[in-house]
Amino acid sequence: METNQFLGTERIGRLMGKYAVPCIISLLVGALYNIVDQIFIANAAYLGSYGNAANTVVFPLTVIALAIAVMAGDGCCAFVSLSLGKGEPEKARKSVGNAVVFIIAASLILSAVYLVFSDGIIAMFGGTVNAETFKYSKEYFFYISLGIPFYMFGQAMNPIIRADGNPKFAMISTLAGAVLNIILDPIFIFLFKWGMMGAAVATVAGQIVTAVLAVWYLLNMKTVKPVKSDYLINLSISKKTLTLGICSFLSQISLVAAMAAINNMIRKYGALDAVFGQEQFAQIPMAVVGIVMKFFQIVISIVVGMAAGCIPIVGYNMGAGLKQRVKELFTRLLVAEACVGAVALVTVEFFPRQLIAIFGAANESVYYTDFAVRAFRIYLCMIIFACVNKACFIFLQAMGKAAASTLLSMVREIVFGVGFALLLPVNFGLDGVLYSMPVSDMLTFVIASALIWCTYRELSIDGESRRESLAA
Repeated sequence: METNQFLGTERIGRLMGKYAVPCIISLLVGALYNIVDQIFIANAAYLGSYGNAANTVVFPLTVIALAIAVMAGDGCCAFVSLSLGKGEPEKARKSVGNAVVFIIAASLILSAVYLVFSDGIIAMFGGTVNAETFKYSKEYFFYISLGIPFYMFGQAMNPIIRADGNPKFAMISTLAGAVLNIILDPIFIFLFKWGMMGAAVATVAGQIVTAVLAVWYLLNMKTVKPVKSDYLINLSISKKTLTLGICSFLSQISLVAAMAAINNMIRKYGALDAVFGQEQFAQIPMAVVGIVMKFFQIVISIVVGMAAGCIPIVGYNMGAGLKQRVKELFTRLLVAEACVGAVALVTVEFFPRQLIAIFGAANESVYYTDFAVRAFRIYLCMIIFACVNKACFIFLQAMGKAAASTLLSMVREIVFGVGFALLLPVNFGLDGVLYSMPVSDMLTFVIASALIWCTYRELSIDGESRRESLAA
């Protein structure tokens, strides 16, 4: 059986490149599913901003599926890495088997709930802004719901495959599905004129390809090789696995709560706006904020990819007691995340018109472009802090500090994200929705800074103690 001992000996920079780059590409490609749909929808004159708004309504509902998937996948990834670092491969195998059973059951239940309660769920996420948006949302959501089991299985297996020591295959499986989606989208939307159904069917087709490749890998794992008995539920291991993944779950699910609050505040305060209170322009704010979120999703995919790619490295070295290596990795990660945020900040502040042009601005009114420019510049003005915060969440999780990671994530998304999205529009109208993001990120960074300092202190003390024991 192959081992992952090189995680404790190879240069940190080399390991980051080996694990983080494929993970970044995997997440970027995964993000492209929804983003590509929105680009093609926006540039189809017969769909336009109504289709864009519908995509924005359904997007949080796919994030709910992703939240459950990454809870199982990231939790299993962290548990497997910690177990291998401690020399306990049998626990690693059982974690994989239990995670697979959990995600299959959860995905089937969620898909059924979506199909049965679709109208109420769409209304809950702002889909009733006008009749046309509701119609497109319902059409898109139906087909996306059918693909939920394939989507969740592929997303859950991605970090498990990385933990098995094969980040390249994780990337390839996701890339294959996304490429198919990109090929089918223009065919279904422009050639066949299938509208929202075409966009959704193209997406589901890609997700099926990714899921099939994940099944093949599961049957041919190289380091962790589950046997039939490993698929029997072990409550102790399942609890530990899901506990390690709860931060990933809450990070995503709390984002859904924030998006629900934002969408409903947009609907409420947009109706009071002199321009967007008119029926023909009512969908614009929701469509635009959805586009801004998609750009943010691209940036966060890079940020999370770098941090999540480090999970196996952190877990193994923590399990092996190599704290100085963990500290070095943390430093490199924080610097890299801040640099990504800086590039993103320059892009949104200086090139917002070029960004919005990608999403069909030429087919829309001047109000669409003007609001989009304002949205990009305000909503993402603290994106550097957002990048560092996200890295902190994931790194603490990888270290086994699930409680601290979960608490910080919850404060950001629920206390600040939802709270400010509900409060600021009272005084600032639609702009208050845009201000909620930077205010939340800035305040979260203050808390994250304290946790970063404590983490450095802990790793330094442990490192000094280890050196002293070796010297003795």
